Amino acid sequence: MQSIVIDSGPLIALFNGNDRYHEQAVRFIQNLQGNLYTNIAVITEVVHMLDFSQQAQQDFLTWVEQAVIIDQGTVEDWESIIQLLQKYADLPADFADASLIVLCQRLNTLDVASIDSDFTVYRNYLKKPFNNLFWD
Repeated sequence: MQSIVIDSGPLIALFNGNDRYHEQAVRFIQNLQGNLYTNIAVITEVVHMLDFSQQAQQDFLTWVEQAVIIDQGTVEDWESIIQLLQKYADLPADFADASLIVLCQRLNTLDVASIDSDFTVYRNYLKKPFNNLFWD
């Protein structure tokens, strides 16, 4: 089954009905063909951005626990994340994005779901572009 690494943007949109990408996020999840992966850095971003509603935060945390594989390897990826932050300092890349790039490398996938245009610039360690399925 396909491994898809999901960034905070689609997750925020999924749980915020006022987000301009809400309907697209709902369709993306409804049509999902694969396993979603993310990490604590992304989950932290999402909960922070859903701070307008404690219920939305709780709903997200309950859903993500059931629907997404939460990777535990971010601490082991620390050096690689730092290297990517240095490499993409001109964007600037953030910690969550860098951690997801490394997660993609560990999962051997180029498939991501993100609203960020930065994922059109980022490359994996073989210099291959990512395939952003959120825009498909």
